[in-house]
Amino acid sequence: MTAKTDLRPHAPVLAALMVAMALVALEGTIIATAVPSIVDDLGGFRDFPWLFSVYLLAQAVTMPLYSRAADAVGRKPVILIGIMVFVVGSVLCGLAWNMPVLIAARAAQGIGAGAIQPITTTILGDLFELEDRARVQGYMATVWGVSSVLGPALGGLFSEFLSWRWIFLLNAPIGAVALWMLVKHFDERITRQPARVDVLGAATLTTGCSLCILGLLSGGTTWAWGSTTSIGIFAVGAASLAVFVFAERRAAAPVLPLWIFRRRVLLAGNLSAVSIGALTIGVAAYLPTYIQVVHRTGPLEAGFALAAMTLGWPIATTQSGRLYLRIGVRATALIGTALTVAGVLVLVALTPASGVATIAGACFVIGLGLGLTSMPVTVALQSVVGWSQRGVVTGTNMFARSIGSAAGVAGFAAVADHELSRRLASAPAALGGDLGASGDAFISAARAAGDSAAGAFLRASMHESTHQVFRALLVVTVLGGLFRLFIPRQIRPVTIPPPRLGDPDGP
Repeated sequence: MTAKTDLRPHAPVLAALMVAMALVALEGTIIATAVPSIVDDLGGFRDFPWLFSVYLLAQAVTMPLYSRAADAVGRKPVILIGIMVFVVGSVLCGLAWNMPVLIAARAAQGIGAGAIQPITTTILGDLFELEDRARVQGYMATVWGVSSVLGPALGGLFSEFLSWRWIFLLNAPIGAVALWMLVKHFDERITRQPARVDVLGAATLTTGCSLCILGLLSGGTTWAWGSTTSIGIFAVGAASLAVFVFAERRAAAPVLPLWIFRRRVLLAGNLSAVSIGALTIGVAAYLPTYIQVVHRTGPLEAGFALAAMTLGWPIATTQSGRLYLRIGVRATALIGTALTVAGVLVLVALTPASGVATIAGACFVIGLGLGLTSMPVTVALQSVVGWSQRGVVTGTNMFARSIGSAAGVAGFAAVADHELSRRLASAPAALGGDLGASGDAFISAARAAGDSAAGAFLRASMHESTHQVFRALLVVTVLGGLFRLFIPRQIRPVTIPPPRLGDPDGP
């Protein structure tokens, strides 16, 4: 067994990475509770899923590029660029004057975030051996715990008492601290080689994913599902992804190497990440708004309910390292799956009379399940490849999670909007004149209607449309558990020291 590493020499770098990861952890939850306030200020209820999906899509499609660059030129320059872009995007979000500008600024944020999460995880894999990563991930889990618990609470606090714009402006000082610490303490000494950019692969991957997400978000709202526009968008998106696969088979330095999908552990881990991403964003995007509209609470109370999930996640992650070293990665991940299914079942069973405490309890159980599932799988993926492939493998796993989130929020938006539109179209004639609730005005109308018959109908409509999302989350969770069954019981770590950088071929 490999001797444990003394963590003290790496403590400054670890602290810097923890601050950098706090940026992503805060951003993952802080906006969720502010959606009603943002919509009240800028309008665009039907467009709010774009605030999540465009960020996640930009993050997802840039992750493989950053990861490939990190394997070619080193980790430090890549993560520094990512943090700077993220901070600039955050400031633009805070200054946005309408929903389209805010959506565009969120895309800039996503481009920066595409570097932070995978490269941070990759650096940890470089610095620490397998046995020590359990301890290190405990520290990172603390960051996720504090940031994720503060995120919904801060989002609710700013929305209720200050302004939602501080949600984004807060990232500027945190990002500045992370940049300073990494520049000062992270001394990376490597032999760099010229990076080869897979332009065709990057372009077709971005085009294909973007068009498919656009089709899911706008189908049934901006245009009909069976319209020429809808069919054309999906057709071009599918064709772009087909060209991407063809290009990757011939690229000298593919942005997303296809050998990753031919290995059992990597394929199962990436499919698991897709389901985790979809589940996480489904809860974060829809539950706070559901609580505020159906249960008529403020943003702060909704934020604390969501914080229960983000509290359970790091608690379980901290313990998962000890558990997977004893019983294996697959067994740990399946225990996590069982907990997640139990939590989602509680969401499916919610009624308008259910208390916010019940919702918070379900979120906490879901967080425990995700904590026992996500990190062990990531460590397993990093352990079965050498140094020169670790960056791209980690980035691909993060890419899979982000694509799962982006596609998930688009798919859930289609499900929720279809049910909501159906119910509003069939509103009782006696209420029709009082609703005033086309999609964009729905939240404001539901709040303004109060205890009237129209208010009760609008809250019931929100309840039913969100429950369609909860049912879809249950399906996604079960599928994720099936993917994890294909992870081997025992993982055999590969120990290969850093040779030369720029190896494009992989195992």
